[in-house]
Amino acid sequence: METRLTQAQLAQVVAEIDKLSQQRELELGTAQVREILRELNLPDELLEDAIAQMHRREVLEKQQRRNRWIALASTAVVISAIGIGVLFGQNQQQKTAQVVGGEDRIALSKKGGDSLTQVNRQINPRIYYQVTLQNAPIGNQLSLQCDWTNPSGQIVRQSKYTTRTIDTAVWNTHCFYDLGSASQPGNWEVRMSLDGRAIGTEPFVVK
Repeated sequence: METRLTQAQLAQVVAEIDKLSQQRELELGTAQVREILRELNLPDELLEDAIAQMHRREVLEKQQRRNRWIALASTAVVISAIGIGVLFGQNQQQKTAQVVGGEDRIALSKKGGDSLTQVNRQINPRIYYQVTLQNAPIGNQLSLQCDWTNPSGQIVRQSKYTTRTIDTAVWNTHCFYDLGSASQPGNWEVRMSLDGRAIGTEPFVVK
């Protein structure tokens, strides 16, 4: 099949042929190289070894350049990942910093019920601390902690838990404690915290 060229393509072909011709003129044949080596009083029998060594060095330099590019690209990826992680962490901190506790109470059930100021450890051994969170981050989960402190100021139970994925800015949550007959009577306190920050505290009396 006959190859047809436009004027622009013909000009490119001519330029390419001229470039190849110039390169070929600059290239030396093996016989010419040996002649030059003899004129320089160098052993021409080492020509093949020298050419092989030169090719190996070129390959090594290409590999080193490639490795440098890979290292730079890997470093860029790591830095980008760290940056994204930092931004994500800051965003999460900003969201959790806006969370506050609203209504809270001591009750005998997970949801609803009367707000108690005192409980009988013999009759009602399990009590719940219900808290309504305000500004809860929708689409996220919160890691909460409850500390139950007896009249001696001792934290007798420290419970940590993670909420379900939050789907409303006003979110009800709770933690519980089993008093038991051995629990110390007197003034108790329960404290709910988020990232070490108290978002709810409620005193109550154990009889």
